[in-house]
Amino acid sequence: MCGRFTLTLTPEETARLLALEAALDGEPASPPRWNIAPGQPIAAASQESPDAPRRLRYLDWGLVPRWSRGPGGGARPINARSETVADKPAFRDAWRRRRCLVPADGFYEWQRRGGAKQPWLFRLKDAPGFAMAGIWETWTSPEGLPLHTCALLTTEANALMLPVHDRMPVILRPESFADWLVTPPESAHTLHTLLRPYPADEMTAWPVSPAVNSPHNDAPNLVLSFTPPDSDVQLRLLD
Repeated sequence: MCGRFTLTLTPEETARLLALEAALDGEPASPPRWNIAPGQPIAAASQESPDAPRRLRYLDWGLVPRWSRGPGGGARPINARSETVADKPAFRDAWRRRRCLVPADGFYEWQRRGGAKQPWLFRLKDAPGFAMAGIWETWTSPEGLPLHTCALLTTEANALMLPVHDRMPVILRPESFADWLVTPPESAHTLHTLLRPYPADEMTAWPVSPAVNSPHNDAPNLVLSFTPPDSDVQLRLLD
């Protein structure tokens, strides 16, 4: 799964990463974030058609289907499994019609160690940031107020990730961005080839402080390498 991530790129770096043609729609750019958590607004790029501009907007992390009773009507999924996203009622319409790119420069996952969980930070080796595959929806209240929400797609873990968790977010390569955003509904089935684990040898990871466990903590020191006392914590690429 993916339950926390970082985005510390400047607005200009994010625009280059996503090949944006327009900035945030009427909203100020977000400051650097070291501990983005579910329920918070996150930046996401979408594009209505091949000829339309690619825009960045804020979406609440935690999907609310447009047909649901609303944000208080049940669990709000933050992730959608790529293997079943096309079939689940909560996801299938967004999968076909409303896909997005969520910029990040790292994501966290937790490794069970006895009765405790050790957080790890995962990043790409040779790129300042990356884009995660997402889907989005708009729910409208009885008063006519829209709520824009999203979920991140996950896939099976690669060899670097597997010692920590069996799932990871879908990370898309830049050459796949346009296909992900503008492929028409009737051809959405062709996108399953993009939903595979990112190559392990192009990623790196290190343990970080348990302070990341609290979404109230959001500071640069969260991404620093941390070794628990009396521990030989390590991570190696599985053969």
